[in-house]
Amino acid sequence: MVDHEVDIPAGTAVVDAEAVDRRGALPAEGVLARVRAGTAELTGALRRVAEHVLSDPEGAARATIVELAERSGTSPATVTRFCRAMGFEGYADLRLGIAAETGRARSAGWTVDIGREIQPGDPLERVLDQIMAADTRAMHDTAALLDLAEVERAAVAIAGAGRVNIFGSSGSALVGEEMQFSLHRIGVAAWAWSDVHEGLASAALLGPGDVALGISHTGQTRETIEMLAEAGSHGATTVALTGFPRSPLAELADVVLVTASQATTFRPDALSARHPQLVVLDLLYVAVAQRTHNRAHAAFRRTAQAVDGHKAAGRLRRTA
Repeated sequence: MVDHEVDIPAGTAVVDAEAVDRRGALPAEGVLARVRAGTAELTGALRRVAEHVLSDPEGAARATIVELAERSGTSPATVTRFCRAMGFEGYADLRLGIAAETGRARSAGWTVDIGREIQPGDPLERVLDQIMAADTRAMHDTAALLDLAEVERAAVAIAGAGRVNIFGSSGSALVGEEMQFSLHRIGVAAWAWSDVHEGLASAALLGPGDVALGISHTGQTRETIEMLAEAGSHGATTVALTGFPRSPLAELADVVLVTASQATTFRPDALSARHPQLVVLDLLYVAVAQRTHNRAHAAFRRTAQAVDGHKAAGRLRRTA
């Protein structure tokens, strides 16, 4: 049954016209990624349309606007509002974008297992195929969502920073430690903090010319938000790495880097986001290295030489 009473008044959807204008035109290859990223920020009927599109994108690409409205329990007017919230002029443009994206995914073999639950008796070969398909889709979605101008801004800030603080909790802390290690190898003074007390104390010592990077897939981790906010209050440039561009963490950051994820059984969004996060941070690291080439090259050479002796098994002394 079509639900006609839940059309949301103009201006209440989180994904609004102003946000669409800031993001610019939506690339065809990023349609489903944008819908996935925005679903949690939609409410009511708009959210039901988004969830239906994600559950059966090929069906949505074939359906008329009336059929999609009926299947999602909404109305054609709601579907039109959803299209505009996603940056399209109308339903025809949305259908074309979804059709193009699902066609590419089918050709690449990404759709074979995505969305299917991993069963206890599945052979490892099938499990591997599903994980690879999900991760590949997440990587491509992240590339479609990522604003390279924001990466450039973050890289320039880090390259010229006197100090870089990286904040994250739980799994995000592991990702942050990887970034800290990479930056340290090229001579960037970087620290990673997961304990909120230590992180807040360190953030309080930052100032203009320093950078603080907060990592949280949901963008709602209170400790990470507090640490990034503390750093920003003292004039540090703040960068957020998150899967939700309208999250509290993203809202307080000067620079926002967005990632996508593709959940599978036993790997919810927070876990499946790790690889896309690492890809974005690796891009950021390389961009910093490019902008500090001479210093980075010399530092990397010296650090490599320092640990070289521990890599040569043949040099180990044999005991009698």
